[in-house]
Amino acid sequence: MSGEGWLTLLVVAGTVALLVRDTVPPALAVLGADILLLLGGVIDADAAFAGFSNPAPITVAALFVVAAAVEKTGALQPLVAAALRRGDGSRRELARLLVPIAAASAFLNNTPIVAMIAPQVADWAGKRGKSASLYLMPISFATVLGGVVTLIGTSTNLVASGLMVEAGMAPLGMFELTRAGLPVAVFGLVVLIALAPALLPDRRPARAALHDDLREFVMHCTVVAGGPLDGETVEGGGLRNLQGVFLVGVGRGGEPIAVPAPSTVLRGGDRLAFAGRVDTVRDLQAMRGLVPAEHAHTAGYASARHTFFEAVVSGASPLVGKTLRQAGFRERYQAAVLAIHRAGQRVNAKLGTVPLREGDTLLLLSDDGFAPRWRDRSDFLLVSRLGGAPPPSSWQALLVGALTFGLVVVAGVGLVPILQASLVAAVALVATGVLSPAQARAAVDLDVLVVIAASFGLGAAVERSGVAALLGNGVVGAVASLGPVAVLAAVTVATMLLTELITNTAAAVLFFPVAMAAAAQLHLNPRAFAVAVTIAASTSFVTPIGYQTNTMVYGMGGYRFGDFARLGLPVTLVTLAAIVIFVPLFWPL
Repeated sequence: MSGEGWLTLLVVAGTVALLVRDTVPPALAVLGADILLLLGGVIDADAAFAGFSNPAPITVAALFVVAAAVEKTGALQPLVAAALRRGDGSRRELARLLVPIAAASAFLNNTPIVAMIAPQVADWAGKRGKSASLYLMPISFATVLGGVVTLIGTSTNLVASGLMVEAGMAPLGMFELTRAGLPVAVFGLVVLIALAPALLPDRRPARAALHDDLREFVMHCTVVAGGPLDGETVEGGGLRNLQGVFLVGVGRGGEPIAVPAPSTVLRGGDRLAFAGRVDTVRDLQAMRGLVPAEHAHTAGYASARHTFFEAVVSGASPLVGKTLRQAGFRERYQAAVLAIHRAGQRVNAKLGTVPLREGDTLLLLSDDGFAPRWRDRSDFLLVSRLGGAPPPSSWQALLVGALTFGLVVVAGVGLVPILQASLVAAVALVATGVLSPAQARAAVDLDVLVVIAASFGLGAAVERSGVAALLGNGVVGAVASLGPVAVLAAVTVATMLLTELITNTAAAVLFFPVAMAAAAQLHLNPRAFAVAVTIAASTSFVTPIGYQTNTMVYGMGGYRFGDFARLGLPVTLVTLAAIVIFVPLFWPL
């Protein structure tokens, strides 16, 4: 292998390591690799930045806007409400719930679907004394399965289509993947419905712990009239740096002040709300000028302006690796963290000293505007109001449904390309007022777009440096004696293993040239291998970090890391079998 090949192999290995360890944002890792390969002369500027002019990231950006409109208007809520209306057996409930979710995921981005539906399902389960863990993981898996049915089901499909064009093949049609993707989805759903009730443990979700232990998190005190704190500011009265507890609200005359500023002046009779571990509030108990308020219960503090939320920390969040104190959480987010849940367990250490990780679920107390402020930001994968009602359906929901349906039809029958159709739909949603321009901008995840665009350069380097040919020859040499189907299966398995460790887009881009090299070595149909890599890269079930929706439900359902393999491994094996059977059937090798 040439020096360029060794450099490419080293950069790719380093990139994969960074993505697995999650030490830097994926966008930075992939773009940095692109730049290193450009500086090393492996690829030129045209190849390094070809992805930024490819239709794939622009199409994904437009579809983000469409998905945000669906989430805002609650266009899918009637389907979910109808599925949950009757409680007549867990498998029938799962079937009524998962089938429409998978169908919606075939045409919408998976992440907003889970963000919209998972909190509603968790609330529904809690009210009926059921564990949300029996439903949330299957919901995530159903969206993954639905995403492989059409071209726009997931961003990976669009990326693969762009890679196919770069390789001299025709792009994927809107329903071309359906021939193999639909059997994958159907068989996967059957396995989910049959096995989930038996394999998924009854876990205690984070929100259940909050509802059971509200008294542990918030207590109220009253400022003594004429006492040492009457007329003092919050900071001057020593209420800013208490041991084990912090001030989250001041009530005066029935009107609350959410997250009071250090300069807020206290008055006799003010009702102060403190959040923290009640067994560590020694500073508060010794504070002169405060007396415990009667009926000190969190429910009395949760009003229209003071609400409990749960938020799942994203991998791209500036919170990752920092403690709440280091991040200045209260000042930045105008919210108080009451508890941290990780891997199905509540973190019992002092919250201000705990470095946060991707997938941590934060139980928060804030004003009612917290969710609108942070729902569409990269800081959190999911923000939901505990006990909040789903948004009402309206004429806007009907308009969103009509535009989405129109997008699918005109692109599906070939009247206009998917890029133009998705852009028209996105612009129409802003022009009709369904989304404001600011909301549309916030809906577009720039980190995802950078990963997609920069990945094209990384894939080009793998191909041009000879690394793809080397790995492709290795795959062929290992299983060629077993026949073409075995080679296809080996490529599929390798892609599935990689996508469990890094982003699905990066897995598709890195293994696409390897699959093309393997197909060329044996003079097999390259399109069949491209389709297999596309579907395999999008189907991550074994770990909570392999796919974003898995991470979203990880904390919400109170799951432990190994819970995903218990249900995910059977779904993965069925997916592998469906790919190996149906891809050669419709794309002859």
